[in-house]
Amino acid sequence: MRLTFCGVRGSTAAPGPEFVRYGGNTSCVALARDSEPPSLVLDGGTGLRRLSKLLGPLAFEGTLLLGHLHWDHTQGLPFFAAADEGRVHLYLPAQGHPVEVLRRSIGPPHFPLRPEELRGHWTFSSLEPGEHDIDGWTVLALDIPHLGGRTFGYRISDGTATVAYLSDHNPTQLGDGPDGLGEYHDAALRLADGVDLLIHDAQHTAAELPDKAFLGHAAAEYAVALGRRAGAKRVALFHHDPDRTDDEIDAIQASIGGGTSRPFAAAEGMTVDLPC
Repeated sequence: MRLTFCGVRGSTAAPGPEFVRYGGNTSCVALARDSEPPSLVLDGGTGLRRLSKLLGPLAFEGTLLLGHLHWDHTQGLPFFAAADEGRVHLYLPAQGHPVEVLRRSIGPPHFPLRPEELRGHWTFSSLEPGEHDIDGWTVLALDIPHLGGRTFGYRISDGTATVAYLSDHNPTQLGDGPDGLGEYHDAALRLADGVDLLIHDAQHTAAELPDKAFLGHAAAEYAVALGRRAGAKRVALFHHDPDRTDDEIDAIQASIGGGTSRPFAAAEGMTVDLPC
């Protein structure tokens, strides 16, 4: 499995010279089998435009899974040029008719086009919790706590490697947990159990959490601790705060150090081959 981070920023895009090394585009991760083009995409933030550049002249043929429907995970959908001549099957957490739900942010007066008017061949489906076979990918979807709408975490396998994706996760909603960073609850542990790579919300630090937990995100220290408890082989810190500079992300990564889960800060354009 080859994984490419196309957007790693949270909440809103962050352009500017102090955000160059880690990138300013919002959540989007592309998965590919071996040397094939990416065929499964996690979230459609502004990083989705980067996937079009990655594909070059190729049209996208595959699946797009949305973890939830906040702007930073959907604003790239109308700008996905690689879909213009391609086929996209989009899944979102079940919460009513999928097209009607998407129209709340993609469609007049907020945007000139409606979802069904996007170029290319798009289909839209609701996804229920549980295990699914999607175009040959094994996908486990589970509800995880986050503010402002239903949110899924995903566990994805192609038979050679397994990835867990908890891009937006607010474990303090379920209590302080043993270390004050939030509960290590059953859904999070099940998704992350023994994975080759855990991609996890790291928008805050432990020191910031008391003042910022109400925003619905996790601390980087929680991500690493969850990875350790679940036996994840690696942990990618993801969904960086839009005001977090490259140097500040470097400092967080350095402060967390190594350990069995070998944590690292995800950067836009970074490619990871799994298992590794």
